[in-house]
Amino acid sequence: MKYSEIERKLKDAGCYLQRSGGNHPIWYSPITGRNFCTSHHKSEEAKQKTVKSISDQSGVKLLSR
Repeated sequence: MKYSEIERKLKDAGCYLQRSGGNHPIWYSPITGRNFCTSHHKSEEAKQKTVKSISDQSGVKLLSR
């Protein structure tokens, strides 16, 4: 899954970008009330472990199991 697809699913679920720049974009999830990081590399494939981590932190189901 590419980071651009992850960001689209996060936005659809109500998550939003708090700040960009620096090392990583920081997102906020109203589902979990937590901040979490993604990547600036939108066309790059994310590792499955990274996708699971973002999914757990955001409360958004990113992978179909």
